[in-house]
Amino acid sequence: MNRSAPYQPLILRILHNFSGILAIGAIISGFLVYNTFDKRFGQIPIAKINPIQDIHGTLGLFFLILLPIFALYSFHGGKRRLLQPDSIQKLTQFSKPIWWVSLQRLVNTKILIAAVLAVISGRMMKEEWLPTGELDHIWYYVHLIAWVIMICFVAIHVLMSAKVGGVPLLLSILSWKFRPEDSPANWYSLLRGWLSNFPNNFREEINQFIAGSLLIKIIEVIVLGGIMAAFVLPLFFSGGE
Repeated sequence: MNRSAPYQPLILRILHNFSGILAIGAIISGFLVYNTFDKRFGQIPIAKINPIQDIHGTLGLFFLILLPIFALYSFHGGKRRLLQPDSIQKLTQFSKPIWWVSLQRLVNTKILIAAVLAVISGRMMKEEWLPTGELDHIWYYVHLIAWVIMICFVAIHVLMSAKVGGVPLLLSILSWKFRPEDSPANWYSLLRGWLSNFPNNFREEINQFIAGSLLIKIIEVIVLGGIMAAFVLPLFFSGGE
């Protein structure tokens, strides 16, 4: 398997790294919230952090704000890193290099779905539930499940990346070096050019979406629709069951 260091687009590294930092921060602070207010499934005897619920909520909110941008890039600019039309078929080629690559793409796709479950359930919770001992709300249980799923998928994502590309791949996503054509100084002109030809570009995006795999289309609709729901649902529901 090729272990040469690949080049990762700068915008991917920025979105991936900031999303990863926020996700890991939310996972850690989420455990501390559980460890402070719940403790039913075990606990760690550590000092209580009084504003931990606010910290967790803030990290989750920033993650939600960044998630639609990251998801859109993932399904379009970074789509080759997600589930492909032949990925399921290639998962039958057990232990071959393509099997590991296909598994990595599957995990990358599932992380987006798990993230949507986490942000929706988090947004539907009320801040006063845990401090007042109201631990049996459905949305809280859903949020706990999403927390466990996120831990598993993030861990598998790192392990699969190490397996597929080794240390060079892991370092490539952390590097801040970029090629001249990938410089942020060019982003404004590229965006202006894209917007100036918006009808044609939008039509091309729609055509690519229609021509794509039915499964990945369904997943994209679920992810983007779920992100929208995370923003909108709390406006109509006050966080009940």
